Amino acid sequence: MPIISTPQEFNEDELFVDLRTMFGYPLYLKCEGFNFAGSVKLKAALSMVDAAERSGRLRRDSILVESSSGNLGMALSMIASVRGYRFICVVDPRTNLSTRQLIETLGGQVHMVTEPTPGGGFLGARLDYVRELCASDPRHVWLNQHANPDNWRAHYRTTAPSIHRQFPDLEVLFVGAGTTGTLMGCARYFKEHRPSTLVVAVDSVGSVTFGGESAPRMIPGLGAGVRPALLDESYVDDVVHVAEIDTVRTCHRLARGGFLFGGSTGTVVSGAASWLARHRPGEDVVAAAVSPDLGDRYLDTIYQSAWVRDIYGADALDALDQPAPPTAIATGVR
Repeated sequence: MPIISTPQEFNEDELFVDLRTMFGYPLYLKCEGFNFAGSVKLKAALSMVDAAERSGRLRRDSILVESSSGNLGMALSMIASVRGYRFICVVDPRTNLSTRQLIETLGGQVHMVTEPTPGGGFLGARLDYVRELCASDPRHVWLNQHANPDNWRAHYRTTAPSIHRQFPDLEVLFVGAGTTGTLMGCARYFKEHRPSTLVVAVDSVGSVTFGGESAPRMIPGLGAGVRPALLDESYVDDVVHVAEIDTVRTCHRLARGGFLFGGSTGTVVSGAASWLARHRPGEDVVAAAVSPDLGDRYLDTIYQSAWVRDIYGADALDALDQPAPPTAIATGVR
């Protein structure tokens, strides 16, 4: 049993769930939600803070500031509380209430932007506000998860090697695309250490990350209204776009099997199941996917039937009793 003195010292990095019996596809789900921050974002947060401290950007009087849909904000608030920094997290209305409350409970300050910017959506508005804060006071230090290479380096050092150790013959890896830090770290690692592994990015319909048309999105996490600076498409073999209703239905299917996962996980699993059905039907392929977080912070949205029906229609959850896999949109092998 590990004995720790700070919360960021603990992260379960070797847990996988076999989804074959639940979804009918050979897919292993790497669970990244078992740490005190509750998500894969703990790795990126710790990597970026450590690098900023080493470089001297972060000093005792610094005020950390970051744009986040929720999970990175939670991770940074935890680290900031341990290391004695003030922290301001800039969110938007899609951020779950429980996440905002957790950030504040740990000592962070939450600022919510309420209006999206033309062409940039809520992400653009959050980034604009962060820039205003940094211009107003030199003590503000913006780690900028959307462009900081220490974001993807965290996953190059930890997440990808863990998957490779467990599945040395991995054929396909599915990774969700938000800031693309997890995606780029894993993709770079596998292109160097096992180039035969196909890396498939899973994105949300309405995201502009891979050139799609911008559209409103209600579920925080994956997708972006501004193309992430970290993204290098040369490392990505294929892209799948998943509609939010399929994200919700997949989360509920997982919950019926006893697994309460977050919205990003529902998107990744939905996209993976659709891709495997389309490209490897009936094959015993070695495939893995990354689950960013657990579902406890989505109880008042994705797992609240009234919220789902209000957003997606009265029959939104009726398809749960049908055996057909979720539908996703593939953009073709690159």
